[in-house]
Amino acid sequence: MRTQAGAGRMTTSETTASGALDAPLEPTTRADDITDRLVTAIATGEYLPGQRLPAERELATSLRVGRMTVRQALARLVEQGLIETQRGRGGGSFVLAQDSRPEQDARSTSAVAQRTLAARWSDLSDTSAAIGRLHGTVAEAAAENRTDADVALLRDRLEAYRAAESGLASQKADELLHVAIAEAAHNAVLRDVLFELEARVSIAAPAHPWGGRDGMREMELRALAEHEAIVDAISAGRAREAASLARAHVGIDLELLERVVRGGGGSA
Repeated sequence: MRTQAGAGRMTTSETTASGALDAPLEPTTRADDITDRLVTAIATGEYLPGQRLPAERELATSLRVGRMTVRQALARLVEQGLIETQRGRGGGSFVLAQDSRPEQDARSTSAVAQRTLAARWSDLSDTSAAIGRLHGTVAEAAAENRTDADVALLRDRLEAYRAAESGLASQKADELLHVAIAEAAHNAVLRDVLFELEARVSIAAPAHPWGGRDGMREMELRALAEHEAIVDAISAGRAREAASLARAHVGIDLELLERVVRGGGGSA
């Protein structure tokens, strides 16, 4: 969470039009800003209970800060009861279930996420709109260029999503399906630009935010219906329909973020 000294003001990185990830962070607020980004990622369901966060080196690279800054931010998340660290093989930093957290702490997490997203909202909205258009272009290319093997993989990934348990397994299956769509486009430049742009919104990209616990299953079922329509359009070579469906589908992400900004979302 932001220290008292930084609580009443926006940093340069929060107010520039290019967004928090593109602007250099002030040295005195780096740990605060990275803590806020990670708290927000947990509150919006980018990382779900039981999930392991990326290693310090990966987080430092994606957030464009030093490993010491990431280490400080992770230590704060441990203090706040949001994550725990485990040693040894298979160890790392894992997101904790938030059910047992005091109500005051849960409200504090939601407030951090709300403030962080609100400060970046203009850039998030523009970036999300661009991501939607790119998803449409990728789906259109997939409908035009898919092979029989691509179609078979898309069907397999769709069934895996349908069968996945709610939560982390469903989120992972969703990610794999979207990756398969991007691969079916057979355009590495489009794929890489899309994933890079998604990383400006989501630390966990190409995984998508998964929302709060209360509305998660409803969102998963909505996504299933939309997945079915997109895969059908791509498989049948209906390029314009696939593009339209894909653009609308990724609007779910912005809806989830907007819910948090309006105070209607919480930790997963």
